[in-house]
Amino acid sequence: MSQTLLIILSVLLTIVVLAVLAAALTVIRTRLESTSTKLATLAEALQGVESEHLRPLEPAVEAINAQFDIILGAMPGIAAKAAVVAERRPK
Repeated sequence: MSQTLLIILSVLLTIVVLAVLAAALTVIRTRLESTSTKLATLAEALQGVESEHLRPLEPAVEAINAQFDIILGAMPGIAAKAAVVAERRPK
């Protein structure tokens, strides 16, 4: 093959690669914009759920968590007593 033909083919290959890359990037951009729009819609919906349904439950959740804190605070004492009972148990 002549050197001129190789140069022409290389330039054509470069143009084809750049065109395919540009097309792929355009498709990716379009899909990312679509995903961004859908995520924004989802975020708004989740904020609505939080404000309408979850915020009123906050006092109940805090009361339940307070009870769990009391129970967890008692665990070391219960574990120590259980260890004493286990040591006294006949084998």
